[in-house]
Amino acid sequence: MKNLIKSVGLATTVLLISGCASFNYVEEDAPIAEERISPLQNKPKVAVVLGSGGPRGYAHIGILKVLEEHNIPIDLVVGSSVGSLVGSFWAAGYSAETVSRLSKEGGPLTLFDFSLFADRGWIIGQRLQDYVNQGVGHATIEELDRELIIVATRREDNRPVYFRKGNVGVAVRASSAVPGVFSPVAINNIEYVDADESLPVAVEVARQAGAEFIIAIDVSARKGAAPTGTSERKLLKDARRRARIEPQVAMADFLFHPDLDYDAGPWRSYFIAAEIQGEAAANHRIDELKALLDQSIAINENQVGNANVSSKGS
Repeated sequence: MKNLIKSVGLATTVLLISGCASFNYVEEDAPIAEERISPLQNKPKVAVVLGSGGPRGYAHIGILKVLEEHNIPIDLVVGSSVGSLVGSFWAAGYSAETVSRLSKEGGPLTLFDFSLFADRGWIIGQRLQDYVNQGVGHATIEELDRELIIVATRREDNRPVYFRKGNVGVAVRASSAVPGVFSPVAINNIEYVDADESLPVAVEVARQAGAEFIIAIDVSARKGAAPTGTSERKLLKDARRRARIEPQVAMADFLFHPDLDYDAGPWRSYFIAAEIQGEAAANHRIDELKALLDQSIAINENQVGNANVSSKGS
């Protein structure tokens, strides 16, 4: 009997240890991390930058619906955290309406693999990775219909890195790995966590890629939106996030920042409300965006024309 107990105890210990094992993706299609993006060969005319924000990210879907309805020609998508999730499906060719429908077919409980034995968190992340890869037909980032850049944070120095090649699901998993909630994601022995920790709205990445016009979508809480009684810890976290976001959105040519309910959570009613509020915010300002975009296109075309004339005369 004692031997049986010892055997069960050993087996349990092995199970616990294996359950806590770190994830390290080393396959041939491992996402390639870049610290800076070189100008893309096909220079993007219009980029959309989808910010982090957890459940608030459903507002991205509503805004993308309006951009589609008005034929705004997006050819580069940059996504942080939930922005990388929404962005990967949209870059794969899904319409915003289809992304909306898919988002309503489940919720966190269908995408998150909760475990008491997850490594430094309580959600492993494999289910999210698999869901994304199945959704994009197991294409790699560079094989998607639109150019996509996924942002994550290198855990060892808290610096942003950018994925534009490799496994989409692994990159989204890394971009969404909230510290203390999701297990960190190692790729070729380097660990990554949530993009929100370094670059929540990565406008500078679209600039590096050479985008001529950048639309930023910030779904974070507005400054001063916290209700009375909000904890000092939460207020400090909000302030630090705003300090990371504000220099980025200042570099954008146009900003959508929908006024979402402050108390966000993983419940269906919030998802629906966030999408509706995002759509309303976009409809309210779409004419302003179109006017600025037309002006930008005209200026760029004029510059190209002048350059051609100069080259012929030299």
